[in-house]
Amino acid sequence: MNMTDPEIRREMVETVRRFIAREVIPVASEMEHADEFPAAIVQQMRELGLFGIAIPEAYGGLGLDLLTYIGVVEELAYGWMSLSGIVNTHTIAAHLIVHHGSEEQRKRWLPRLASGELRGCLSLSESDAGSDTRNLACRAVRDGEEYVIDGTKMWVTNGERAAIVALAARTEAGICCFIVEKEPGPTSGGITVSKNIGKLGYKGLETVEMVYDGHRVPADSLLGEEGRGLGYILGALEVGRINIAARAVGVARAAFEHAIRYAQERHTFGKPIAEHQAIQQKLADMATQINAARLLVHHAAKLRTAGLPCLSEASQAKLFASEMAERVCSDAIQIHGGYGYLVDYEVERHYRDARITQIYEGTSEVQRMVIARQL
Repeated sequence: MNMTDPEIRREMVETVRRFIAREVIPVASEMEHADEFPAAIVQQMRELGLFGIAIPEAYGGLGLDLLTYIGVVEELAYGWMSLSGIVNTHTIAAHLIVHHGSEEQRKRWLPRLASGELRGCLSLSESDAGSDTRNLACRAVRDGEEYVIDGTKMWVTNGERAAIVALAARTEAGICCFIVEKEPGPTSGGITVSKNIGKLGYKGLETVEMVYDGHRVPADSLLGEEGRGLGYILGALEVGRINIAARAVGVARAAFEHAIRYAQERHTFGKPIAEHQAIQQKLADMATQINAARLLVHHAAKLRTAGLPCLSEASQAKLFASEMAERVCSDAIQIHGGYGYLVDYEVERHYRDARITQIYEGTSEVQRMVIARQL
């Protein structure tokens, strides 16, 4: 259990808020439309220590708690959703090593992950195995002091630029988690990034298909116990779902604030549209939904930080926040009228980014299944 002093938490979130206002918001839309990776911004994120937020100080990280992390994530998503994605999969990989790695593995990988020298990613899904992990086909076969990995992975965020991959693969003992080291780029040993997948939103960072063709890793790349990898990854995804819920709050808040400003500036029938009752009611609903979602996110994060079960609460936060984000971003476009549909206005970008939050780390339908099973 790791509890961060509230004042440290406020200072960290405020530091990131200022960084987003100064360095990200002025360029985010242009870079997003160009699908350009924000290399200079990521370097500044490294300097702020954002890649080591959740890594213990003993391994070079900041050692801050989950509540601080989701506060930072909300600010990153407020500025540009893709920045929070760059940090999220990295943090999940680090989380797996922190909680399930040996001391030697922690010392080997965590300091370089904390500094951002190495980027991390998670690779679980396949074309026929998303939420249904029974269909996982990627295999790792023991050969002396090595495992030989064969298979194709899909939807790997950060997959090309990552140097550390937390990989789920099937062995004779069951599904295992391996920490695979690779060179950033399209090929590395027996790993090929075969396809950079085009997306509706969530641009500026890669989502790729990765092919493992006889790729060999040392036996000590196995994380924890053989056959228990799926449990490790699902536990990490609990944190990931809280993270995505926080991202949904951030992108919704950005769209809402654009809608407020536009409603105050746009005049019809002799007065700002913010004074029309129909617009006021829409704005009131948007504000209420954002605040309700944030409370669910913080509730789940507090339970997780205290070491208490939060499987249902994490799914509730993700379900409500993700569906809220699409509604709020849609209403923001509606308030803008025809202008909201133009690429010149940021609400169209926020709407496209919000849509993915209902899909990754388990769809809304999967979240409802998880919640129902816990009732």
